[in-house]
Amino acid sequence: MVKNKNFIVISLGGSLIVPDEIDAVFIKNFRDLIVGRAKKGFKFIIVCGGGKMARKYQNAAKSIAKISNEDADWLGILATRINAALLKSTLGELAHPDVIENPFGKIDFGKKVILFSGGWKPGFSTDYLSVLLAKRFRAEKVLNLTNIDYVYDKDPKKFKDAKQIKNIYWKEFRKLLPKKWSPGLNAPFDPIASKEAEKAGVEVAILNGKKLKNIEDYLNGKNFIGTLIKKL
Repeated sequence: MVKNKNFIVISLGGSLIVPDEIDAVFIKNFRDLIVGRAKKGFKFIIVCGGGKMARKYQNAAKSIAKISNEDADWLGILATRINAALLKSTLGELAHPDVIENPFGKIDFGKKVILFSGGWKPGFSTDYLSVLLAKRFRAEKVLNLTNIDYVYDKDPKKFKDAKQIKNIYWKEFRKLLPKKWSPGLNAPFDPIASKEAEKAGVEVAILNGKKLKNIEDYLNGKNFIGTLIKKL
């Protein structure tokens, strides 16, 4: 399948949108980057995570009663969708008016160049949704924007000898992850999404979303700070 080099899917970590409170400065700077690339002929699907908002709702519910994984997941999904609606509102006529909820539903860009999505349904992360949309639109790249510069071979907060990973193949990367995904899982990329990305031959770059010049370098094919994951 021929990849569409001007079509980019971004999995935008909720930790960037709502690290504690809503980060309006980050949202403005991110918006400016997207507008600049759109003017150069790029199209985007931006899948938003839930961030602290999702965890606050989940933790509040869990402090009151024992809730199911499905209920916890729905709280997270709804948080992702309101984050997506927030960012969409800042892009005006460039953005599709709807926040996409189903990656297999009817999706028509029309004359728009940016489309937003939040979560899909329980059991599926926004990382997984990003990979599904990349497959559907033949995107060559998925950018996973988070709050770290690199993926490490082990938790750098616990191990002083943890090493940065700059380039890795999916087969090796997946060994670093848990076997299963659960709501609120703290991993550099969802294990189920990683399996799907490997199968589809989708390249994923994990970058610090606050370093916008670095994101531009990656998109321009220059040296960048981050972890690149690809198929053998």
